[in-house]
Amino acid sequence: MAKTLFDKIWEAHRIADLGDGAALIAIDRVLLHERTGGVALQSLESAGYSVLAPERAFATMDHVVDTRPGRTDETLMPTGKNFIVATREAAKKAGITMFDIGDPRQGIVHIISPEQGIIQPGSTLVCPDSHTCSQGALGGLAWGIGSSEAEHALATGTLRIQKPGTMRITVSGQLSRGVTAKDLALYILEQIGAAGSRGLVIEYAGTAIAALDVDQRLTLCNMATELGAFTAIIAPDDTTFAYLEGRPFSPQGALWTQAVEAGRDLSSDDDACFDREWSMDASDVAPMITWGTSPQQAMRLGAPVPRTGDSPRDTAEAVVRALDYMGLKPEQEIVGLKIDAAFIGSCTNSRVSDLRRVAEILRGKHVAPHVRAICVPGSSQVRIAAEAEGLHQVFLDAGFEWREAGCSMCFYAGGESFGPQERVISSTNRNFESRQGPGTRTHLASPETVAASAIAGRIVSPAHGEPSS
Repeated sequence: MAKTLFDKIWEAHRIADLGDGAALIAIDRVLLHERTGGVALQSLESAGYSVLAPERAFATMDHVVDTRPGRTDETLMPTGKNFIVATREAAKKAGITMFDIGDPRQGIVHIISPEQGIIQPGSTLVCPDSHTCSQGALGGLAWGIGSSEAEHALATGTLRIQKPGTMRITVSGQLSRGVTAKDLALYILEQIGAAGSRGLVIEYAGTAIAALDVDQRLTLCNMATELGAFTAIIAPDDTTFAYLEGRPFSPQGALWTQAVEAGRDLSSDDDACFDREWSMDASDVAPMITWGTSPQQAMRLGAPVPRTGDSPRDTAEAVVRALDYMGLKPEQEIVGLKIDAAFIGSCTNSRVSDLRRVAEILRGKHVAPHVRAICVPGSSQVRIAAEAEGLHQVFLDAGFEWREAGCSMCFYAGGESFGPQERVISSTNRNFESRQGPGTRTHLASPETVAASAIAGRIVSPAHGEPSS
C-alpha cells in the first residue's frame, strides 16, 4: 500500500496500537527551554522518575533570557532568574546537554537544533513549544507538546499520540526575484487561513520547495503552526544531507553513510493519498505583509486594507476589532504607513542567511531618525558567524541595536517590549494583540521588507520603496 512520508516515519516509530487511532510512538529527541524545561525536570524528579536517555535530551536558555549584550541570570522579566537557575540546576542533575548563557552553542531552540544536527531525517523530536514544526524542514517528524507530555517523553522515550491526518501543499514553478519563503508562508496563510490545516501534518512539495535552501525551508515550516497544523515536513534531499553532514550531533563516519542511504528512502510514494491536497504556482506570490492581528490577515504589499466584508475567513466583527487594534481603516494604504520600530529576529527569520540579505539592504544607509531598530540573532553561532563576516558592523552603522540570541523581543512575557500603540514591522511569526508588548501593533513581513521600511521610516517594498506591482 502506498505511503506518505509521514506514514513511513510514523510506522518506523510505532511501538503499539492503542485503539481508536492512537499509538505509542518512540521519541528520539526531547528539547527543552528554560520557560518550561526546569518545571518539567523538577516535576519528573518529584514524581520519582529520572530521564531515561539523558544523551537524547537537550535544554537551552532562550525564552526568558534578556538579549542585551553583557546579560546575566538577571532579567527584566519578573521571576525570570528563577526559571534560568532552576533549569540549569535540573539539567545538570539530570545529566542532559545544556546550552547555557555564555555557551557558544546557545540560542533559540528551533535554530540550534538544526545547527547542531540534533534533528535528523526520519527522526522524531518533541519540544514544549508550538514552533517545533520548523524542524520538519530537515525531514524529521517534530512537533510541539505540553510540559506534562515532556515529562512522559523524558521518562519513557515514548508518547501516546492520536494519529493526525495529512495535507500536501504543492508549490510549483519558482518564486520571483525578491520573494522569500516568509512571503510564501504569509501567502499560504492568506489563501487557506489560520485553520486551513488544523490538526494535519503538512508535507510541502513541488519544484519551488525543492529549490529552497534549508534556511528558507525552516522559515516555511516554522509557520505551519499558524495554519493550525500538527506539524510540517519536507522530504530530505541532497540539500538536506549537505546541510547536516559534519554537524556536532549528526551521525559520523560509517553511520553517516548509513543515515544518508536510509534518508534517501524518505519520501512519499508517487501514488500516496493525502487527506487534503492544495496546489499553487510560486509565481503568484509577491512580497507580503500583515494588516491585522492574525497571521492569516495578510496581503500583498501595495494592496489596500480590506473592507469589513472583504476578508473571506474573518467575521465582520473580527475585522473591525483587528483594524481598531491596529489603528487602521478599511481601504487604507499600508505602503507609506509610518512605523515606530523595526525588528529582525525570532525562530522564523534570524539565521545568518537572513542577516546577510538584510545587511545588503542596510549597507551605506541609516534607519530613519524616529525608528528604533533591533536585530536579535537566532543563536550564538549565528551571531559569531555574522560578526566574523562584519555583518554586525553594518547593522550598527545603520543604527540597529545588535543583541544576544534569544526570544525575548519576539513575544512579551513581562520583560522587555515595544510600547503601546507603537507600530512595529517585524520578521517574527505572530502578530497577535500584545504579542510584542502591551498594545503594540505588529506587522509581519520578510526581513528584507523590515530592513527597507526601517530605512524609509515607513512601510515600503524591499525592491524599490514603492508598492509592489
